[in-house]
Amino acid sequence: MKMSVEFLRILWFVLIAVLWVGFFFLEGFDFGVGMLLPFLGKRDEERRLILNSIGPHWDGNEVWLLTAGGATFAAFPQWYATLFSGFYIPLLLLLLALIVRGVAFEFRSKDRSPRWRNLWDWCIFAGSLLPALLLGVAFANIVAGVPINDKMTFTGNLFTLLSPFGLLGGLSLVAVFLLHGINFLNRKLTGDLLERSRDWTSRLWLAAFIFEAGWGIATILIISSHAQLRGLGIALVILALLLLLAAGLLVFRNRDGWTFITTGVSVLLIPVSYFTFLFPRLMVSSTSTEFSLTVSNASSSAYTLTVMSIVALVFLPFVLAYQIWSYWVFRKRLGSGTSKLTY
Repeated sequence: MKMSVEFLRILWFVLIAVLWVGFFFLEGFDFGVGMLLPFLGKRDEERRLILNSIGPHWDGNEVWLLTAGGATFAAFPQWYATLFSGFYIPLLLLLLALIVRGVAFEFRSKDRSPRWRNLWDWCIFAGSLLPALLLGVAFANIVAGVPINDKMTFTGNLFTLLSPFGLLGGLSLVAVFLLHGINFLNRKLTGDLLERSRDWTSRLWLAAFIFEAGWGIATILIISSHAQLRGLGIALVILALLLLLAAGLLVFRNRDGWTFITTGVSVLLIPVSYFTFLFPRLMVSSTSTEFSLTVSNASSSAYTLTVMSIVALVFLPFVLAYQIWSYWVFRKRLGSGTSKLTY
């Protein structure tokens, strides 16, 4: 049965949103663990345990980002062109941070020198903090609106993106990722390190809730006024805040599993709410609403979208199955008696 081009455009808008949701959830705790590394781990053995909690997964989690970028390029080339040219410096910094982070994971264990390992630990910290901050700033600006002219060209500069709402979006994402990361560690660690991690959780929850509450209020006031699915978007923001509030109650009961789940759902609702406020637009123009990029004026041809849909239908189940299997294989907790630590 031949699918209409309108259906294919909406389908790929949803699929790209799903890719970002997967990235936020999986790389969210990944980044959070990386940011916590120099502070939570007091000794080298503890830092190795922290790193090995995400060791089998961190590079696989980044595939979601690469796939989202590739899907954007193929399905909505004009969106890709406007985004990557207008946000060139932030995206370059994001790429450099991810490169440094990947190198740090591989190089850390090459030398036993404390100075050597401490250097790469801080590289992992910076390589986790900067992407979280930049992605939060970028998404906030994409949805709130940036100057785009009638030729679909971004006419602002780096300082345009550093608006109060953009910075709030970045800081709130950092805070939520930190909470998501420490909740993941509470599911993976044992012994004294687990107790220290739990002690940190309540403080990180409070910071995350304050920032996400500020983000939620600002989002409702700034973005919802020009959103087509306004009611649904507001409901998703409120649900994210309620789930984070519920996570706080679970933190004080040491319900690690349920805390991780509720925080994780709250994290994934952030991109879901952003894409809900966006639809049917891809980038909002603050110059004129007529200049906004939409699923109609920025998409590829029907043939391209059809071929992409067939490829995704064939290969996506295998990718998902493999990633689920990898988490199942490495599901056990890590402690001082754990052997064969990689990092």
